[in-house]
Amino acid sequence: MKTIKGPALFLAQFAGDDAPFNSWTDITRWAADCGYEGVQVPSWDPRIIDLDQAAESKTYCEDWAGQGRENGVEVTELACHMQGQLVAVHPAYDIGFDGFARESVRGDPAARQRWAVDQVEKTIRASSNLGLTKMPTFSGALAWPYLYPWPQRPAGLIETAFDELASRWRPLLDLADEHGVDVCYEIHPGEDLHDGVTFEMFLDRVDNHSRAMMLYDPSHFVLQCLDYVAHLDIYAERIGAFHVKDAEFNPTGRQGVYGGYQSWVDRAGRFRSPGDGQVDFVAIFSKLAAMDFDGWAVVEWECALKHPEDGAREGAAFVRDHIIRVTPHAFDDFADGGTDAEANKAMLGLSR
Repeated sequence: MKTIKGPALFLAQFAGDDAPFNSWTDITRWAADCGYEGVQVPSWDPRIIDLDQAAESKTYCEDWAGQGRENGVEVTELACHMQGQLVAVHPAYDIGFDGFARESVRGDPAARQRWAVDQVEKTIRASSNLGLTKMPTFSGALAWPYLYPWPQRPAGLIETAFDELASRWRPLLDLADEHGVDVCYEIHPGEDLHDGVTFEMFLDRVDNHSRAMMLYDPSHFVLQCLDYVAHLDIYAERIGAFHVKDAEFNPTGRQGVYGGYQSWVDRAGRFRSPGDGQVDFVAIFSKLAAMDFDGWAVVEWECALKHPEDGAREGAAFVRDHIIRVTPHAFDDFADGGTDAEANKAMLGLSR
């Protein structure tokens, strides 16, 4: 068994224009002060990383990561959720997702997609230059508007969407393989890969590509009423990254999974800071330890109620308290009688 690394913090929800969140040096010092040993970095945020340089220069990567280590944190992964989202966008979401892209490609879906693919490629190369082996991302979505079958979906619609999604990602998975990087798709509503079945549909179309992995975030399964502990048993070999994010689902006589178009505070399902929701993290950390997951436990703060800085500080302590330092020997080794093959036969009455 292996001990999970952590605690780490995903910086996407904290990066901003005000100190200490507006520079790599300051935000890493702040994260270390909160109790974190690692940070997951949003590759799309130029306040934190110059992705173009990171993709081309190992020297830049060494200096940049070195600054983080001097401040007390390791870089756990480079994430490219925003760019991955734009690899596949249904036209219904063109305007909404344009804000994720560079201004020069907004309003031009084809140019935006090319830019997104280039960004994912750069994140793969930058990850390799940093010596990282996991890259969290979103899959994007072409079929999501047709999730609920009304009107009835025409035959072949979903299959066509997944065929296209796979064709867009296959070259990126191959590039990731060349650089020794696993692409960890966050299984997430809003993405075509939003549960185990859809992940398997994608895997079938990329020939079970060895670099197609999952980012496991139980909060998204709570809101889908999916068994998030059993999910670990099923997909143990495909879990490449882990977000520690809590959630709660409290349906009423007025609303359920779909939330009635309400704000996050007023939804039946809402995200909470670690420890404030319904996720059984004791079971999750136990499962991950038993299945030899040796990645990072990364807090992703998203809470409808709590202040982010409070959630960050509490999250570091929460993860530290839940990481299981795995035992180097069995608890009953003290009673080992030192038997051998012949003694075993004798105990079974098999000796002559």
